[in-house]
Amino acid sequence: MSFSAQPHRVVIVGGGVAGLEVASTLGRLARGRRRFEVTLVDRDSAHIWKPMLHTIAAGTSDISQQQTTYVAQARAAGFTYQPGEVAGLDRTAHALLLAALYAPDGRLLIPARRLAYDTLVMSIGSRANDFGTPGVAEHCFKIDSRLQADAFNQEIRLRTLQCLSQGGMLSVGIVGGGATGVELAAELVQLVESSVAYGAHGLAERMKITLIESGPRLLAAFPEDISAATQARLEALGIRVLTNARVSQADEAGYVLADGSRIDATLKVWAAGVKAADVLANLDGLEVNRANQLVVRPSLQTTLDPHVFAMGDCASCTPEGAAQPLPPTAQVAHQQARHLIRYLPDMILSGRSVPAFAYRDMGALVSLGAYDAYGSLGQYGLFKGVTFRGRLAQLSHTMLYRSHQARLHGFWRGSLLWLVDCLNRRLRATIRLD
Repeated sequence: MSFSAQPHRVVIVGGGVAGLEVASTLGRLARGRRRFEVTLVDRDSAHIWKPMLHTIAAGTSDISQQQTTYVAQARAAGFTYQPGEVAGLDRTAHALLLAALYAPDGRLLIPARRLAYDTLVMSIGSRANDFGTPGVAEHCFKIDSRLQADAFNQEIRLRTLQCLSQGGMLSVGIVGGGATGVELAAELVQLVESSVAYGAHGLAERMKITLIESGPRLLAAFPEDISAATQARLEALGIRVLTNARVSQADEAGYVLADGSRIDATLKVWAAGVKAADVLANLDGLEVNRANQLVVRPSLQTTLDPHVFAMGDCASCTPEGAAQPLPPTAQVAHQQARHLIRYLPDMILSGRSVPAFAYRDMGALVSLGAYDAYGSLGQYGLFKGVTFRGRLAQLSHTMLYRSHQARLHGFWRGSLLWLVDCLNRRLRATIRLD
């Protein structure tokens, strides 16, 4: 590969688990060198570890303590942050098209612009898929992002105050029995218990939570014993769990099921299905699947353009010899990020090709807040297929987050953040009260 005086421009779109880890690590490598430079693009201003969003939504975690602002992280890690939302792609000119950004009151903040790249990495994650179900867009909350989780938290605090001051019931209906729906349901129980401890007497009797799953069991991606144990634990906490219940419509009062029955819900959350952003379907002809995911080769390069990579939930990657694409999970996104961190610098600096990505199924974890946690060791290692629960599973879930913080901030700063969180749990309110 020949080099010009201009540094190789690496543009990463999406500051989620995978995108921010790649930007932070490559930014540190690029610091002090003139061979390449790293830019991160995201429409939001801060990052929160996606498996923690349900705690932000419930208010059992403080959003200001758990978020990493992109501007501060860019300064610490040596990359450039550009606020923006993808509007399109010009592959011939190697330019990413960014839409204009507006303030909530309609004022123009940043005009539409073009951002040049030599290597582009798409990592914009995914969102819940309502499958075109009538009424979902108008009446249901989603918690796919930091801002969505915060919006739900603000609404549930207002509804709780109304419930306590005006009487009546507060019913919450969650559609989707995957990890997000299950963990949110448990976290809301914890919210109620903590609220009662702070003086919200009678809230436990007035708040009802229903979890609705269209399939035959919760946590379909987990072993059956974990699914059964999780449902039993949720029901013991007072949550109504419905399986084999497909929602055909959402309205202001709740949900209508396919069999014609109704589920009343003052607050409605849609946490079912996975779909990549619609903009990916129109990225200058790049190949996508039915879920709008960019189809990539085992090297994580898109099938039609070797200069464009994709990873995480927005990528459809079928490993060599596999029959099905990898699932859109945080574990896959993390491993793909580590793969690009390892091989992109060699590609940029030495012209070497990126080898095929090899996925290792390390298992899965689901946390029911303070009540329980469950895990499986997956299909890799000595104890493959083993399931476990309780303190070991809770510790494992915690360590995933702390490892993510260490990768972003370094071992010592990550350890200090953990210490601060431990101190805050003792010194501050256990739920958001502002």
